[in-house]
Amino acid sequence: MSLIKKLAGETAIYGISSILSRLLNWIILTPYFTRVFAKGEYGIVSDLYTWIALLLVFYTYRMETAFFRYGRQKENFDVTFSTASLSILGTTFIFTTALFLFAQPIATWLKYPEHPEYVFWFIGIVAADALSSIPFARLRLLNRPIRFAALKTLNILINILFVFFFLEACPWLIEGGWTWLKPIYNPENRIAYVFISNFLASAMILLALLPMYFRIKFQQPTKDILDLASDEATIQSKVFFDKELWQKMIFYSLPLVISAIAAVVNQLIGGPMIKYLASDDLNYNLEQAGIFSAASKLAVLMNLFTQAFNYAAEPFFFRHADREDSKQIYAQVANAFAIVGSVVFLGIMLYLDIIQYFLGEDFREGLGILPIMLIANLFLGLYYSMSIWFKLSDNTGIGGYIAIGGSIITLLVNFIFIPNPAVGYFAPAWASLACYGFMLGACYVLGQRYFPIAYPIGRMLIYVLLAIILYALSEWAKINWSGNRIILSLFNTALFVLYLLVLFRMEKNFFRYILKGKSA
Repeated sequence: MSLIKKLAGETAIYGISSILSRLLNWIILTPYFTRVFAKGEYGIVSDLYTWIALLLVFYTYRMETAFFRYGRQKENFDVTFSTASLSILGTTFIFTTALFLFAQPIATWLKYPEHPEYVFWFIGIVAADALSSIPFARLRLLNRPIRFAALKTLNILINILFVFFFLEACPWLIEGGWTWLKPIYNPENRIAYVFISNFLASAMILLALLPMYFRIKFQQPTKDILDLASDEATIQSKVFFDKELWQKMIFYSLPLVISAIAAVVNQLIGGPMIKYLASDDLNYNLEQAGIFSAASKLAVLMNLFTQAFNYAAEPFFFRHADREDSKQIYAQVANAFAIVGSVVFLGIMLYLDIIQYFLGEDFREGLGILPIMLIANLFLGLYYSMSIWFKLSDNTGIGGYIAIGGSIITLLVNFIFIPNPAVGYFAPAWASLACYGFMLGACYVLGQRYFPIAYPIGRMLIYVLLAIILYALSEWAKINWSGNRIILSLFNTALFVLYLLVLFRMEKNFFRYILKGKSA
């Protein structure tokens, strides 16, 4: 079986967890939240999740990527895993203690002075997820995507269960006479239960991963850690904290932290900036942030594909970095991502008339940002694919500079255009497109200088541009045939089939290679 097929298989398995979790959020929680919460309330939820994502970067400081880099050889696995795990344990305790002590000032700064409990709960979420990060990275490096996917999927299922327990079951049961539930349910503060549910789910998954930490502390190595046919329950490690290795890992990962911060800024900062910049009316700003965040959720299919790819690709690239044909493989992977990403973009936009109903009616006015966000996320996925060069060549500092440049673009565009009522919540979408376009271009140009890979750029551009052209034809048809939805649906389906036929014609040998595992 070819390595590309292997990566595709691993991406599919990692994608099970990513797809299920994001789709469950999309199909269940996003429609539910956009119907039971007002726009301003949903704005608060999306605002706080931005800060959760940003804090998680500081809590984990990309130690999982450093673990991939220094632990990929079996003789280094034990010491690298132990060093990374103990580092995360120590810093999580320090960060969590400090943030708990300043919860009230933080809540005031976030403009929620009457709800410091929001801060307590989201700090708990971050701490639990941070402590799970290295065990999850271990599963990825050991090539155990099924267990990884099962735990990730269980996380979101538990989260959904608690959301409906608190927001639906509790008030119904209290009305039915179960008054003992009153101490745990406050109908005046429903937003808090979104974060309580998430914390409980994250904590339960952490409990499932804790045996990895216990094994490190109390047992001695007994067998080859990378024997993939073995039962991981018998794989044992002893306590190691290699200070010299830890310093190497920190210096390796710190530029990636900058990149990760930039990624959070570029993906999620739009909502908080709308909250502060759109106008002088906080309630109005939160409503606008809620509309933007809800519409952005419809880009979930592109995001989940990118996330699933990134989960599988990063350890895959490191495992096969020593192969003579590794650069050819990297080029094929980027080409495959461009194909699938373009299909996802076109499929979402051609069938948006159906997909839009996943949002509450009050939130659909923001759907105009969707094509911009989808193309932006396609660029981001291609950037992830091409950015492997600075991780493999230990030039992560260059990646940090690229990320800083992207963040500057994001912040400037948002600062300039969000206050303009003619642009408003469209500004973060255009900022994302400008940012990821810059990052992708800079990554490619610099990569050709330091770590040249012969990407099929011409073909990749054709896939993207053709998808955009067909989407434009669909919009033209919508304007001219607005009264006939059946004709529009048939026309859009014909466009989609045409695009798939063109792709197959252009990449016939590649598809045969993937499907049959041999060159055509």
